[in-house]
Amino acid sequence: MNPENEVVPMRESKNREGQSGSPGFEEDGDFQNEDSSAGMCGCLLVAMSVLLMLVTLPLSIWMCIKIVKEYERAIIFRLGRIVKGGAKGPGLFFILPCTDSFINVDMRTITFDIPPQEILTKDSVTVSVDGVVYYRVQNATLAVANITNADAATRLLAQTTLRNVLGTKNLSEILSDREEIAHSMQSSLDDATDAWGIKVERVEIKDVKLPLQLQRAMAAEAEATREARAKVIAAEGEMNASRALKEASLVIAESPSALQLRYLQTLNTIAAEKNSTIIFPLPLEMMQGLIKH
Repeated sequence: MNPENEVVPMRESKNREGQSGSPGFEEDGDFQNEDSSAGMCGCLLVAMSVLLMLVTLPLSIWMCIKIVKEYERAIIFRLGRIVKGGAKGPGLFFILPCTDSFINVDMRTITFDIPPQEILTKDSVTVSVDGVVYYRVQNATLAVANITNADAATRLLAQTTLRNVLGTKNLSEILSDREEIAHSMQSSLDDATDAWGIKVERVEIKDVKLPLQLQRAMAAEAEATREARAKVIAAEGEMNASRALKEASLVIAESPSALQLRYLQTLNTIAAEKNSTIIFPLPLEMMQGLIKH
């Protein structure tokens, strides 16, 4: 009996005229044989396997009954060919001793980090970008029969897709349009891995690292922008204050008593503090009288 969970690399073959007994591949992932019979030798081996199982009952039942969990699917190979009906599970299923082997496929969502990639943007800036990818096996038959290692292939494809997508973007677009870039990567990966039975659910950009000199230049530019904005706000404040003072002077000029009240209010403010010297302003009328005298 073949060892359980043994990965058997298979190649996708096309249906050609004049070839009999070669597996054919359809879009829905079901593998069918071109001819209905597996050949005289195959039938004989299967019959001997069934006979051996019946003779060794009930001991052989423990070798024939297998269990897969809720999140797993089993791909059964009989004499090297995938059994009709596709993946089995979850629950119990039966295999024949000596002629059957199976591979368990995990159907849960798998996550992996994209290592930091040195990327040259469209405006000739070198940045380091990393991300994370969420994917799951959608078709267990395709994931086993069409590719040797679906996980490793998806990881390598994610790295190349990240470099290809970001290589067409400017630095400003990379910093501001992360969601759009992630969606573009997800669509590209999903289309490329569809033939492997892989469904890419989500892609996220984690971090964008800029060169140190570029960080300093951007920080200086941001600081200069903030200073210019502060100066504009201060100038607007002085202009508004001068307009208010002008309006106040016009109101006081219309009423001389208002100026005297302003003098008294100023004295009250000065006297509230602990001052040893208090300056009394002289009325302008008294100064005019002394000048005339």
